[in-house]
Amino acid sequence: MTHATIRRSSSGCALLGAALLLAAIPAARAQDASSTAEQTIAAMTRIFGDHPGKRSNHAKGVVVEGSFTPSKDAATLSKASVFSGAAVPVTVRFSDATGLPQIPDGAPEANPHGLSIKFKPADGAEMDVVTNSLKFFPVATGEDFRDLLVAITRSGPDAPKPTPVEQFMAAHPAAPKALATARTPSSFGRQVYNGVNAFVLVDAAGKRNPFRYRIVPVDGEEILSADEAKAKGPNYLVEEMPARLAKAPVAFRVEAQIAQPGDATKDSTIPWPEDRRFVDLGTLTLTRAVPDSETAEKALLFMPNNLPDGVEVSDDPLIDARVQAYAISFGRRSQ
Repeated sequence: MTHATIRRSSSGCALLGAALLLAAIPAARAQDASSTAEQTIAAMTRIFGDHPGKRSNHAKGVVVEGSFTPSKDAATLSKASVFSGAAVPVTVRFSDATGLPQIPDGAPEANPHGLSIKFKPADGAEMDVVTNSLKFFPVATGEDFRDLLVAITRSGPDAPKPTPVEQFMAAHPAAPKALATARTPSSFGRQVYNGVNAFVLVDAAGKRNPFRYRIVPVDGEEILSADEAKAKGPNYLVEEMPARLAKAPVAFRVEAQIAQPGDATKDSTIPWPEDRRFVDLGTLTLTRAVPDSETAEKALLFMPNNLPDGVEVSDDPLIDARVQAYAISFGRRSQ
């Protein structure tokens, strides 16, 4: 299926395109998570086509390097070595959504963009963080996400109205609301990225604080209008980041939004109120693009459950589901 076919398959093309760009790929019940993940990847392949060596989703990206310097507050919330005080080397991948390696960076379907981080402390206790620019997730269950993808495959230009994907959106009101939060930035370095899944910070005394990541550009967020994005070159984001880093570092604040009792940790369609406490965990400073991004990103695997002592998964079922799907995608591109 071509990029043009995807855009024609529904009158709500921007939302439909965004539905295919989600960084998190959920699965169904624990006992059939693997098969659901396989079904999800298969549906993505039907939609985007088969692109050997590329990710099933977020296929287009750029890899950069730098360091993370934790704040003093971070060590009070977590005993993880990444928050102990010393600067930690990081590898970061920015990406467009979809499984289309040649998608124009300014296309509506290239939203939401992704930011994944691999922290590499000296003691070897690595940590992966996977975020995207949606403010919350469109669906709450693996079955629903799989069904969304299947609905897309059945919603071609000749599908009767309302199409399966239009019916899905009507039955899942959180989905269009979440997808409407996806926007196109002037730079990968000028966008806010959110961890839509909840994790848990554990301190030295065993106190547990559920939280969600928010990664905020120090230079501020800069969003383009639809016309401005359309006027950009097809690779403006992946080309701009290395050029920007050649002139100066790019910095982000890594924040933790701390849950209060009663806040949903297992339903990523429910954003927490903005009055919840935000803690500055530290500064992510990017300094250089890797020499061969395509080779580097093929070997990189970011797993949301790759966590050190002091950071744990929550009861959010999407975390394990993403692990299942990412493993399948990695196996495919490594062949």
